Amino acid sequence: MKKLTYLLCGVASLAAIAAFSPEPGPRIEFDAMESYPEGVAYNKIDGNYYVSSARLGNIGKVTPQGAYTILLQDSMLKSTYGIKIHPDGKKLFACVSDANYSKYTNPATRTKMAKLIGLELSTGKKISDIDLSGLLPGKHFANDMTFDQQQNIYVTDSFAGAIYKVTPNGRASVFAKDELFKTEGVGLNGIVYHADGFLIVDNTAKGELYKIDIKNPKNIAKVAINQFFLGADGLLLNDKNLLTVVVNGGSDKIFQLATTDNWKTANVKASTLATDRFTYPSTATQNGNEIWVMNAQFNQLLDSNQVPVKKFAIQKVNYKPL
Repeated sequence: MKKLTYLLCGVASLAAIAAFSPEPGPRIEFDAMESYPEGVAYNKIDGNYYVSSARLGNIGKVTPQGAYTILLQDSMLKSTYGIKIHPDGKKLFACVSDANYSKYTNPATRTKMAKLIGLELSTGKKISDIDLSGLLPGKHFANDMTFDQQQNIYVTDSFAGAIYKVTPNGRASVFAKDELFKTEGVGLNGIVYHADGFLIVDNTAKGELYKIDIKNPKNIAKVAINQFFLGADGLLLNDKNLLTVVVNGGSDKIFQLATTDNWKTANVKASTLATDRFTYPSTATQNGNEIWVMNAQFNQLLDSNQVPVKKFAIQKVNYKPL
């Protein structure tokens, strides 16, 4: 009888936990067969989200209601990763590589490709195509990007351990390269520009964040934080003192970091919960006061028994203070 009582109590406890477990944040679900979007960018001018495709190289548009249409389709692009809307709201820029997941990979481009493309949002027409692979020897993976106040673009190369700078007129150069960035596999990844004149960049393999002076790119400092973020991917600067860090590779959580000394140091202020059920989150974008994250589902690509995913989701972040 005691065993039965304990069993019933255990079932009741589990039911209570399930009843009070919070639901995942709101999601915008859309059908984009086999696209595996990595980058996401919200455009406040037209009210739509734009997503990349690590598998097919497409650039797509997602309405708030979840209607997906392809804006640019070109198998020669192999994979598209980080994307950003130009400050004028009329153009979109995307990082292009053949790093790991492309359906159209081939030996001529595999780990050798690094491009920055631009296109018109109104037509999907490609307006620029800048090759970055010749700037440094070795392997390449153009992964993420950000704009500064002069509309220069900074692009992370996760394999070369470098950051490139592309001016508004399309001139590309190596902006920063340092021993701190060096890793095996994917290194530098997410990147944001801070209005006080510096970049913040994360390192996926090391779980570290770096602060880089725009005027003196040799002035690089590790942001002092009391934990590492292994699997760190996209970054989003919410305001001068708050930063969103998207982490995947097993953790699948979103963290909010805060600073009181202009990013010399930082601490974790809040995070999402396991019950939010992010599925390999990759990058984040801001819609008003809301933060929305792309669920890339790359974990499915690592399992040869999985069928291609059709349904993807952009998910709202609900932070819980720590």
